[in-house]
Parts: sequence; C-alpha cells; structure tokens
Amino acid sequence: MAAFERTGRYPYSGSQMNADTTELATFGGGCFWCIEAVFERLDGVKSVVSGYAGGRTPNPGYRQVCGGATGHAEVVQVEFDPRRISYERLLGVFWRAHDPTTPNRQGADVGTQYRSIILYHDETQKAAAEQSKTEAQKMFRDSIVTEIVPLTVFYPAEDYHQGYFDDNRGAPYCSLVIQPKLEKLEESGIIPST
Repeated sequence: MAAFERTGRYPYSGSQMNADTTELATFGGGCFWCIEAVFERLDGVKSVVSGYAGGRTPNPGYRQVCGGATGHAEVVQVEFDPRRISYERLLGVFWRAHDPTTPNRQGADVGTQYRSIILYHDETQKAAAEQSKTEAQKMFRDSIVTEIVPLTVFYPAEDYHQGYFDDNRGAPYCSLVIQPKLEKLEESGIIPST
C-alpha cells in the first residue's frame, strides 16, 4: 500500500500545489469512498481527500450534496508526486475504477452527485484528460459521458468520510461494493495488491 497522509483539508482551487513539488488531480467517479480507496493504493500518491466540487453552493455538506440541488459531485482530490506517478497514469486508473459510460450513476448510487467528472487544474491537465478520454473510449462499447471541466474550488467532505474504507472495512457497503472493486483492480494489475 502506498504511503500517504490525510492532510490539508481545506479548499484547493486553480493550480495550487504543495511547495515540495507535488501536484493535484481531482476526479469524480461515483461514491467518493470507492474512488478514494482506489487512489490511496497507488505508489506516488501522497494524500487523497474526499470532497465536493463542480457545483455552485459554497461550503456544501453531505446531506445537501445528496439532495442533488448543489450541483456538486462527490470527488476525490489526489496529491501526487509526479516524479513517481504521472497524471496520465492517474487518468488510466480513473477510467478503469468506474463506469464512465453511465450518466449520473455508478451501480446503485444514482444522482448527479455520482457523475463521472474530471476537474482539471491547468491547461496541461485539460489536454491530457481529453486525450486520455479519446484513448479510453476504445475500451467501452457505449460512449463515455465523463465531464472534463476546470476546477474552481474543492470542498473537503466531513471528517467521517475521509479514509472511509480503511476505517470501516466491516460495513456492508465496504465489504459488498468497495472490496470487490479493489480485488478486481488488483487482479487486473491496475492497482498493486495489498
């Protein structure tokens, strides 16, 4: 398992980076508990913070986002060391960690908050995301519906959402949804075995 810290739980916007040359990537692919558990396992990832982005309501809470009126998606913000893992590699994992062809849902999770979305931090990420989407389309019969939009602000989710899988492995959602997803990605060599 990759070493990472859950630090810096404050809104990131634009192309802000940590002074030690880490970069940020922001992705939404269904429930943030699932996607967080995937990215935490990658070597070169320093931290993964679950949160909300892509909407219009400032400082939203979980219940507001689940209500669907905020416009926000459940997302993760990944802080990574580009010397150890590239943004392109993160994109490759993103496409395989969820179904980007289903609008506003992942499995039983339904609503705009579960949409597939890439929130780019700069024009370089935008170009990489668009190219990656074109390449990823070859893996899917149905059209990819993933939004590629600029990140304006990221709001960290409440503390109990952070590290949810690792802290709640016995919970039904973790054992029935997240664990099988991780096992499938491990078997495919997309993420390292734990």
